[in-house]
Amino acid sequence: MDRSSETRIAETLVEPEANGLRLDLYLRKRFTYRSRTEWQRSIEEGEILLNGRRTRPSRILQTGEKVAFIPKPAEEPPVDRSFELLEETPDWLAVAKPGNLPCHPAGAFFRNTLWSVLREQYGENIHIATRLDRETSGVVLVARNPETAAAFTRALTGTGVHKRYIAFVHGDFPDELTADGWLSYEPAAAIRKKRRFTFEQVPGGERSETSFRLLRRWNGLSEVEVFPRTGRLHQIRATLCSLGYPMAGDKLYGLDDSFFTKFIEDKLTDADRARLLLPRQALHALELRMPYRGAELRITAPLPPDMRKLTEEA
Repeated sequence: MDRSSETRIAETLVEPEANGLRLDLYLRKRFTYRSRTEWQRSIEEGEILLNGRRTRPSRILQTGEKVAFIPKPAEEPPVDRSFELLEETPDWLAVAKPGNLPCHPAGAFFRNTLWSVLREQYGENIHIATRLDRETSGVVLVARNPETAAAFTRALTGTGVHKRYIAFVHGDFPDELTADGWLSYEPAAAIRKKRRFTFEQVPGGERSETSFRLLRRWNGLSEVEVFPRTGRLHQIRATLCSLGYPMAGDKLYGLDDSFFTKFIEDKLTDADRARLLLPRQALHALELRMPYRGAELRITAPLPPDMRKLTEEA
């Protein structure tokens, strides 16, 4: 099989409440990010298949029929598709992900993801057990069969899991700090997905606990060892930002709230990039320890070159 020609396909079954609806109306109601006219065009151009065949927008749906969306191939944003193999067994892999590579397909990314890169080299039975943000580098654990994937899931949701990160932040970080509180969405933020940490409980908040230990300070920066006790979305980055220590290179939780919008619109200036210090957030998943089949599995990924270079300026 030529994996370079893999097609991104999304499939769904028609629910009982959609029985009797026109196909174009069903798509408009179910997937609101396109207008009815846009969905009609997709149907006519063959991007939408019903039960594996092309059809017409006015086709009346029946419960249980299969609707498939096969979007036209689009050029994906450039990424760093390299990775370092840390350990390999017949059942699993441990790799060091670079700082500009999504783990899973989402949005504009499909082939330019760690999941797709690993499938190209190791076959289709790839299950990423530990995921990192696109711009976070470091240890990623990968199962090579469903049985190992299930074992990893059980281990990672149990006790005895220890994760250690390295972060470079702006400011003089204290020697030690534990942030035991709540994560919630920032109501005043211009970017809807931005989160905040508070020590006090807030409506809709999620419990969050992270411990930090200072390693060194230089040139207005601090190198911090990070131990997350919970696993929340943007936990480390949002917590550090809320505590007053924004992460170097972070466009969403960094020094300036305008960085993210400028980045999305490709309007970052040379002065903005100089303030960011790195083209990606300075966060690295250094170590993972967890119980696995009666022993402790321990994987470590060395600090990547871009973060090492920043420390050499100390």
